[in-house]
Amino acid sequence: MKTIYRIFKSVGLALIALWMVSCQDLLTEDPKGQLAVTNFFNSKADLDLALNGMYSKVASDMYANIWAGFESVMGDDISTHPAANKQGLREVDTYNVSDNNTWVTELWGARWRLVKAANFIIDNAGRTPEVSQEEKDAAIGQAYYWRAYSYFYFVMAWGEVPMVVKDEINYNMPLATVPEIYELIVSDLKKAETMVPANYTKDPYARNGVNIAVSQGAVKATLAYVYMAMAGWPLNKGTEYYQLAAAKAKEVIDAAKKGTYYYKLLPDYKQVYSMEYNKNNPEVLLGVYYNLGIDALTNAPLADFLADYAYGGGGWGDTNGEIKFWYDFPKGSRKDASYFPKIILKNETKLRDWWEDPNPEAPRVVVAPCFMKKVETTTGEEFDYTNPKISMNQNGEKTHQIIRLAEVYCWYAEAVGRSKTGSITEAVNILNEVRNRANGSVVADRDIYKTTMSYDELAEAAYNEHGWEIAGYYWGNIATRARDMFRMNRIKDHFEYRKLNPEIEVAPGVFRKEAVPVSGTWNDSKMYLPRPFVDSSINPNLKN
Repeated sequence: MKTIYRIFKSVGLALIALWMVSCQDLLTEDPKGQLAVTNFFNSKADLDLALNGMYSKVASDMYANIWAGFESVMGDDISTHPAANKQGLREVDTYNVSDNNTWVTELWGARWRLVKAANFIIDNAGRTPEVSQEEKDAAIGQAYYWRAYSYFYFVMAWGEVPMVVKDEINYNMPLATVPEIYELIVSDLKKAETMVPANYTKDPYARNGVNIAVSQGAVKATLAYVYMAMAGWPLNKGTEYYQLAAAKAKEVIDAAKKGTYYYKLLPDYKQVYSMEYNKNNPEVLLGVYYNLGIDALTNAPLADFLADYAYGGGGWGDTNGEIKFWYDFPKGSRKDASYFPKIILKNETKLRDWWEDPNPEAPRVVVAPCFMKKVETTTGEEFDYTNPKISMNQNGEKTHQIIRLAEVYCWYAEAVGRSKTGSITEAVNILNEVRNRANGSVVADRDIYKTTMSYDELAEAAYNEHGWEIAGYYWGNIATRARDMFRMNRIKDHFEYRKLNPEIEVAPGVFRKEAVPVSGTWNDSKMYLPRPFVDSSINPNLKN
């Protein structure tokens, strides 16, 4: 377990700003950065240092798509490039991942680094002198949350993994079962729920009128989605856990409507991922905040638009939208804000539809819709897809949104539907709030979901609405489209669809299909990433 044990061998903490990215790895073995545990947590400054160190891991290990959750390309909303340097992504997109996939190894290591930082606080912060119990609880509660966050990643992406809850080295550490890992996740979240405040009032935990650190609402919302996951595949706990999910989601919704939490939906979907609300978004229950002025090592806005686009000299083409998902996506302001409504190709100024391929002698490598949620300019102004000369580069400071209130609305409605208990009327009204905003200002498109719908219809409507809400967004999001498909055991259906890869008539007489082929025979092991060879070569328990 080279990766795990390199991380768990020592504790080094760098003093860095909360939520900002540091160039120094707090978990390296550089002795200049190490502090003995026995001589630490002797003051409030030590507690702040440890908490800042943990948040530095959140930020630095989530700034780029290689660490933020690229396994989401398993879902039906995202695909990638058929060639170029995208092998790591392409293996995941085709459900044929090797155990030496470098992207997988990096994501695996990032999650273990955060577990290490969280364990350090959980184990030691309680003995900090001359600090109020409330402050210690808030710090430890945040650590419990991020440990649960990491293990939720593990259990969804890898299934069985070692369950490390102490600073220890064990080269023969056994795998914990999926039920055992979920038991830890729920336990950690329940502890965090009672320890972190509903709202923060002091910098750096509160800024610009929003919570920067983990708050009670974020914990409750995460717990709601974890219950949704436990209700579905592979545990299949069913009705009881859908009821738990609905109840926990409703706690968040009710508290927001009463004003206990400040969260609310923004009136226009285009504002959700805008720079206008980048650092003060009232819809975001939990985000990872960046500041380009502190450090250039931040997120990469070019990663997810295509290389042959004119904007900023072209993107990296890491991912693009899948065609059928785009085709099924309801028209309206949400779709226009999620995808490039039109594109401009290199060496052109003309606005085109994404499916156009104007030069048959040099055809485009990838002809597909492209998501626009992560696009960011160097100046901080809003991205304008009609301007090919807009200034862009690989650095940026766009917040990574982990949970939004609109998602909680969808989870509540789906959980009510799947449990077949609770008020359909209330769930439908809440779901209509999400869809009404998505449709925009057209009066005829309001309240399309009716209280006469069945529980099953409600569940599927909410499942689809959540997919459209977060389509193409995998930058640390707790509930991607792929995770929705995972818990509903629908990834295998998409695998079979991708094998067929039918052409879709995207415009009259214009047919397009996915550029990346899928082949082989399905088995449930394809639901998971392989545990990296770098660790399984040391600990035989990790062998896939």
